[in-house]
Amino acid sequence: MTSGNEILQRRSDVQTRGVQRTRHQPASHWSRKRSVLAVFSVTATAGFVAASLVPLVSFPNEAQATELDPMSLYATAVHDAQRYQAGDAPAVELDRASDYTVYVKPTPTPTPTPTPPPAAKKKSSSGSSSGWSPPFVTPNPGSAQAIAYDMVTARGWGDSEFACLVALWKKESGWRVNAYNASSGAYGIAQATPGRKMASVGSDWETNPATQITWGLGYIQGRYGTPCGAWGKSQRSGWY
Repeated sequence: MTSGNEILQRRSDVQTRGVQRTRHQPASHWSRKRSVLAVFSVTATAGFVAASLVPLVSFPNEAQATELDPMSLYATAVHDAQRYQAGDAPAVELDRASDYTVYVKPTPTPTPTPTPPPAAKKKSSSGSSSGWSPPFVTPNPGSAQAIAYDMVTARGWGDSEFACLVALWKKESGWRVNAYNASSGAYGIAQATPGRKMASVGSDWETNPATQITWGLGYIQGRYGTPCGAWGKSQRSGWY
């Protein structure tokens, strides 16, 4: 018959074995997990290595690629250009019988620049300050200008005034006795308007230069004071 102490001792041994089995069970569980992880790691490493080696095996590297000769393109271009040299190019025949017209644009003729009048030797105090003062030129003996020169000096005017008179009447009539302006009716060297005004000096006003000059000088002196004054007016407005 078993005593109570033996029963307690057996229960204690059973419990002790149960605890030991419980303690040893997690160790085997973790060992299985470690084995699975190890296998997965080996498999992943092998796959990565294989993926890395496949491109190297499948495709050639740069050293194995075919290299192009840089001179081949240049040589080809030179060869093509030599084919079209003058000796090798095909002859081109022109149809000279074809109807064509050649137009040459005419070159415009340059407009000559007018030569400015010579500078005045003297300026009259009574002339225009901004106008041109004509130079003095000795008149030909017996001419209308010679007659006018004597009359100008007789009135006390100098050579500068005579130069203004020559320029004025050259512009008006060209010193022609029979100069006539049909639009205004002006006549003679001084271009009296109308010409019959000069009959107050002489009945020969149509043909005598002295009669026309006498009338013209009287008109200038009474209206402008001096020939240079009349010349200045003509320069500003185109008439006197």
